[in-house]
Amino acid sequence: MNRDELEQTYKNTDWDVATQQLSNPSTTYPDYYQQANFHGIQGGYLNAGAAVSYDPVTQYALPPSEVLVRQAAIAAIQSQPRRILDLGCGTGSSTLLLKQKFPAAEVIGLDLSPYMLVVAAQKAETKGLEISWRHGQAEQTGYPDASFDLVTASLLFHETPVEVTRAILRESYRLLTVGGEVVVLDGSQKMLRQVDWLTNIFEEPYIHEYAAGSIDAWMGAAGFGAVLTEDVWWLHQVTRGVKPLSQPVEFSPSECYAAEMGWALG
Repeated sequence: MNRDELEQTYKNTDWDVATQQLSNPSTTYPDYYQQANFHGIQGGYLNAGAAVSYDPVTQYALPPSEVLVRQAAIAAIQSQPRRILDLGCGTGSSTLLLKQKFPAAEVIGLDLSPYMLVVAAQKAETKGLEISWRHGQAEQTGYPDASFDLVTASLLFHETPVEVTRAILRESYRLLTVGGEVVVLDGSQKMLRQVDWLTNIFEEPYIHEYAAGSIDAWMGAAGFGAVLTEDVWWLHQVTRGVKPLSQPVEFSPSECYAAEMGWALG
């Protein structure tokens, strides 16, 4: 990590002006987001320092290669989407890859941190990619029903409480057209359960409850079909689901919990 280069990047940006251009004044910050020190950073992602340092830190958190890991999520997409929403896009690393893979598609990156969006917009401009950036909550985007063919989320769910993760998946279901895909890249829940000390290294406030759960079960409870999780380089996982023709079945809280634990009820 080149500290001089990071400091220069920080100084070269007028953060007040840049964040004002990308901020949505109606956006509210949930308590789970404001009170968390993601990656051990005081104040979480609501500061310029976190946005500037995010990419250098993340490249070491995604072995063997950040690009290879993120490309695994892109490779899981089985359609040719025309409209794509990347939830919790951060500095836009996966969003840029989506636009490069599907250049004719409209691609939107959404994040709660305007500072992250500033860095994302800078990266897209440097690469000459036309991407829209939106400031808002992944669990309540404000977009109409059936607005997208593909919804993605990379490295988001280990940073949200389980109830928020479920809300994001329900929102993703609402946003997708019938037959649309949701693709999620994150840490391997199976691996994190086996190597508990690793969850402490990451200094993430919600990673333990993420590790204890099942994205497959959460997707199923949200109504998605054809749900499949595949390991990526042992440390990571990619989960894909499809919005089916039929309506989702409503599960009770006990049934959702049983599904996560692999129990059978009745």
